[in-house]
Amino acid sequence: MFKYLVNLCGWGDLKECVSSIEFKKGDKVIVEEESGNILGTIKSPMGNNDKTESEIEIFNIVRKATERDIKSFAKNSKKEKEILEVCRKEAKRMELEMKFVDVFITLGKGIIIITFIADGRVDFRQLVKNLSRIFHRSVRMRQIGSRDEARNLGGCGICGKELCCVKFLGEIPSISTDMAKVQNVAQRGSDRISGICGRLMCCLSYEAEQYRNLLRGLPEVGSSVNTQKGRGDVIELNPLAQEIKVRLLTNEYVVIKKEDLK
Repeated sequence: MFKYLVNLCGWGDLKECVSSIEFKKGDKVIVEEESGNILGTIKSPMGNNDKTESEIEIFNIVRKATERDIKSFAKNSKKEKEILEVCRKEAKRMELEMKFVDVFITLGKGIIIITFIADGRVDFRQLVKNLSRIFHRSVRMRQIGSRDEARNLGGCGICGKELCCVKFLGEIPSISTDMAKVQNVAQRGSDRISGICGRLMCCLSYEAEQYRNLLRGLPEVGSSVNTQKGRGDVIELNPLAQEIKVRLLTNEYVVIKKEDLK
């Protein structure tokens, strides 16, 4: 059984898929999903994953996509703008606070999948009924977050490079303020450590564990330590250099190494 990361059209993210057939990067494939068959592109083969099978939603690759599949997808894509306009008008008429992001029509069954963003939960059941009646198709709604929207739209981060969530992150990790604190960047302000999606930047997770390891054995900021020049309070840590900045009781500042602590 072969494992692949596949970019599913209309989802904007990478999904883990399995197949008994071997594919190469760039191949167009048909992936089975509960709403119907979806066109996808092989991004890369996968090795072993640390997560258990029950923790990962795994999709099956049905077969390699044919020219007919690709043409059908292109035909459906032309209808998406029109569908989005109708969705916006209908939601506005019903006074529903929803921001529609994308529309995707599955192959075969032709189910319309609409992704949207909203603050909190939205009762869209009547909207789905109205849209199904208008388009004469089954309609599904999928609520996503602002980070998913950024991945779907693409762009560049403040570093000048392509967004991490677009380039290589298969699954968007959970980013916490603790990751910013452990790397001593939380004081920069939320606008400096947030991505274009408005959420904490994905790259905060890359070195967080290394910083936690480097901080082991170092005193906490605000604690008191003994140095060769006397006792003082820790005001700053440099985990990479394993250095500690201390303000002595004499108001003198000294920088000492971890091994010089008494």
